[in-house]
Amino acid sequence: MTARTVTWPGWRMALWGAVPALLAIPAIAMLFTSDVRWSMADFLVAAVLLAATALLADVIVRSSRSLRMTAILLGLLLSAALLVWIELAVGLVGSPFAGS
Repeated sequence: MTARTVTWPGWRMALWGAVPALLAIPAIAMLFTSDVRWSMADFLVAAVLLAATALLADVIVRSSRSLRMTAILLGLLLSAALLVWIELAVGLVGSPFAGS
């Protein structure tokens, strides 16, 4: 059995381009409003989280053999990344890393 390949050639560029695009949203918002206040540490944590998620998504898509398994693994990955993001932002489950 051979590994399935993604047919859209620009998927990796879109995946990795999403990381700086998502980081640009709060940076641009900080120029227009005082409601968004991210420190350099916030940007660093967000960059690490987004880059790690993109790297794992890249590995999953490139190595998974079936579309169903790819979808399941990507869903789990995105759910975990979103849960970590929410926990860091507002402290959903009350971990020591929770935001306020």
